[in-house]
Amino acid sequence: MFRVLLTTLLLGFAPLGAAGLKIAVLHPLLGDLARQLGGGQVEVVDLIGPNGDPHHFEPKPEDLKRADGATIYLVAGMGLESYLPKLKAIIANKATLVEVGATLPALEGGCDHEGHDHAHEHEIDPHWWHSIDHFRRATGIVAEAFAAATPENAAVFHKNAEIYRSQLDELERWAKREISKIPRDKRHLATAHAAFNYFCKEFGFTAHPVQGINREQMPDPKELAALVADLKENQVVAIFPEKESNPKILKTLTHDTGIRLGDPLIADGTGGLGYVAMVRHNVEAIVKGLND
Repeated sequence: MFRVLLTTLLLGFAPLGAAGLKIAVLHPLLGDLARQLGGGQVEVVDLIGPNGDPHHFEPKPEDLKRADGATIYLVAGMGLESYLPKLKAIIANKATLVEVGATLPALEGGCDHEGHDHAHEHEIDPHWWHSIDHFRRATGIVAEAFAAATPENAAVFHKNAEIYRSQLDELERWAKREISKIPRDKRHLATAHAAFNYFCKEFGFTAHPVQGINREQMPDPKELAALVADLKENQVVAIFPEKESNPKILKTLTHDTGIRLGDPLIADGTGGLGYVAMVRHNVEAIVKGLND
């Protein structure tokens, strides 16, 4: 039924005229990126909305109807969107689907605590946007897709990409300056779920996620005991909840370890802040939490 309804809606797709490019996005941060690069040349339809969950969202026929006429679909890729094979088959050659993360260097998920062996340990971690360098590369990928769709506007897209990359360069310099305020032996990032591996790799932190790549991956009692021991051994001073979720297990952990709760982090780009504001929020929260 899902396939039949979506196929009916997508049969009506037709390319827009040279003056406009309609983009459908399935991740809030890609919506922000599309607007940064497209300016007045693109119309962006954010199918997931500012507060949707990219891990669980599956487009309904009414969502796809809003995207009617879209030339490009932007998705995060790296396995984040479980419905992607179905969507690819339905769109076929009626629109171009761009998996922005497909060619970016991927990290494996899970965690490396001794005795903390999730069943999903070798799952690809799809949270590539927490690497500023990856997002800078994504800027080029999206700009090329826009330019290929409307070559007459290619110069505009490439110029906007150059401007935005310079903003990301400055963001990266700022983040490094802020993080340098945290002593190296305190750079242990304990979070609600395993969403910050790319951040940790880029800025020299050790990741200590309570849950797995997806928020359903809860530790069993043995894994939880190993995690508590790991946090104590590394003298972790704060555990950071997430704005998207705040599992009760975090309160149990803070009670059992005496570790305080930090300010909530933004894991999946929700809330409508945009990329630069999300990174600034997270860095400020981490620096505050680990330096208090």
